[in-house]
Amino acid sequence: MPSSRRAILGHIMSGICMRMNRTKPVPADVMETPLKRCLTTFDIALLGIGHMVGAGIYVLTGTVAKEMAGPGIILSFVLAGFVSLLAALCYAEFGTRVPKAGSAYVYTYISIGEFWAFVIGWNILLEHMLGAASVARAWSGYVDSMLGGWIANTTLSLMGGIHEPGLAQYPDVLAFLVCIVYAAALGIGVKATAVFNSVLTLVNIGVMVVVISVGFWYADLNNWSEAEGGFLPYGFGGVIAGAATCFYAFVGFDSIATSGEEAKNPSVSIPIATVLSLFVVTIGYILVSAALTLMIPISDINPAASLPEAFGQLQLPWAKYIISIGALCGMTTTLLGSLYALPRCMYAMASDGLLFSCFGRINASTQVPLLNLIISGLLSACLALVFDLAKLVEFMSIGTLLAYTIVSASVIILRYRPLAHVGSPNPVYAPDTPDDENDEDAESQSSIDTASPTSDLIEGALAGRLKPQFRWLEPLLGRFAPGSVVSVAVLLFIVLSFAICLELKVSWTELYTGTWWALLVYGFIIFAACTCVAIMAVHNQNTRGLNFKVPLVPYVPALGIFSNIMLMVHLDALTWVRFFVWVSIGMVVYFLYGIRHSKEGEICSSYSILMTSSEAGKLNWGSFKGSRSTSKHTVLERFMGRSKLDKDKSPIVEEEDDDNDNADSPH
Repeated sequence: MPSSRRAILGHIMSGICMRMNRTKPVPADVMETPLKRCLTTFDIALLGIGHMVGAGIYVLTGTVAKEMAGPGIILSFVLAGFVSLLAALCYAEFGTRVPKAGSAYVYTYISIGEFWAFVIGWNILLEHMLGAASVARAWSGYVDSMLGGWIANTTLSLMGGIHEPGLAQYPDVLAFLVCIVYAAALGIGVKATAVFNSVLTLVNIGVMVVVISVGFWYADLNNWSEAEGGFLPYGFGGVIAGAATCFYAFVGFDSIATSGEEAKNPSVSIPIATVLSLFVVTIGYILVSAALTLMIPISDINPAASLPEAFGQLQLPWAKYIISIGALCGMTTTLLGSLYALPRCMYAMASDGLLFSCFGRINASTQVPLLNLIISGLLSACLALVFDLAKLVEFMSIGTLLAYTIVSASVIILRYRPLAHVGSPNPVYAPDTPDDENDEDAESQSSIDTASPTSDLIEGALAGRLKPQFRWLEPLLGRFAPGSVVSVAVLLFIVLSFAICLELKVSWTELYTGTWWALLVYGFIIFAACTCVAIMAVHNQNTRGLNFKVPLVPYVPALGIFSNIMLMVHLDALTWVRFFVWVSIGMVVYFLYGIRHSKEGEICSSYSILMTSSEAGKLNWGSFKGSRSTSKHTVLERFMGRSKLDKDKSPIVEEEDDDNDNADSPH
């Protein structure tokens, strides 16, 4: 009896694991959507720029320069921009693969599985809610500074203050109303919103040009001298801490990927808009930071309104009002970007059955998820009403960094997964041509591939397998299913990256002084991490059908993973506690609702684009070799792969069925 209980419990747990790891197939027509495809590349690029250039440049710049990095904020923005670029390239590739709303959530669902997709989607919802609330709070603070503090003083006199740690000093009614009004404005339709966003973004860019020009005109290099603390008054550690905070200023580019389901030509628009917007914003941040720290000493910077106060100290009152106009325009576009992306992420999750079905409805006239927009506006408004800006910004970074890490890992995993539906006329993926072929052969092979199912089958077989020059590794790495070794290497690389970053933070003194045990441990961890990347690189990739590809895979995504983890480790411990509380709430939603109502659970066999069409059969219970669907794999099998079985090791259930068939057949 105990063994029966263990068998039943094991069967139940196996079923739960299989459901948690089922993947989402890409529809046959990825361009089909109930949303309205009306956005051009220009619209999407300005949407990304507008989402990024807001509170980050007008509020965050002064805080980081005065309290964290000093003039080294320039390096903080360079580092944060570089890390964002690594993630942006991965988002751009996924945007060409899957032009659907949901961004990192959809990408994770397709490549890794349902559980991690829900975790990422749940954190994206929080990211955009906190983003909208923080920008509304900054918007209100700027208006209040223009009015000489009248709003704050009036609110305190009428309603009193809030005397709780982590909350704001007073309820910000204006920030609450701003969220409600802009959420209502987004309900009129996406094209009208895009036009309004484009106008405000162009005004904001013009104001940035004025700030940079005037700032460098009044620049004084003595403000970077040793008398004022030097270029790095807080050391390089301050630069890293500042980069982790400045990362908040770049989180808006993932709204570009979210707009993929409303883009006219997403395979072209998404990568161009992503790279262009990130480049423009990074250059703007660097130049504005340099101008601010050159105009006045860091000791004179006002974190609440750094740019207007800096120009005020230079006796330029006219510049103060121009900057305030640009700040309001910039923060308005950032708020619109957050409130634009949040309802569409809710819609994507509800369409898959992981959130309540009411969030998956689209208004017929406006082609906008109106209920999601109402809920998003109310929740963001409530957060803006009572929470402090600094706490909102800090809490938002960890979810964003986690999403970027998973997306970078997903790019590597998909690059080395075998070709799916290799016999279809328009395959989604295909492997690279072997490295030893010349360019002419590659071009001719490409022309053949588009029309030759046979060549698709041949190249599909190469994906995730060892390259010819590394066949000598076959006894060690060739025993597992194609692509599974790379998945294990990615998982181990993430774990080792956490270990490296923690070692740097905790044992920096021992490493700096050359303590032998610290150097030995650190050297071993680095060697193991590099080995994981090398194992990924010796396998064939799968890149056919992609209009945009991340360069130097797996090195660029691996560097992105490491950089994101480095910034995550430097976040405050209390931020991690809040993060785990939010994830715990999400787990309640997933296991009580999402796992039972998932659309992938409604079909007997979940067809994943990562599996071949010949593997789409139904699995007999108890069979290990006959697993034909990604949704049938346990957690261990998904990451570790399954060893190739000999013919004499066929499943027991299949043998029994064959015996029964033979017994029933007439002699």
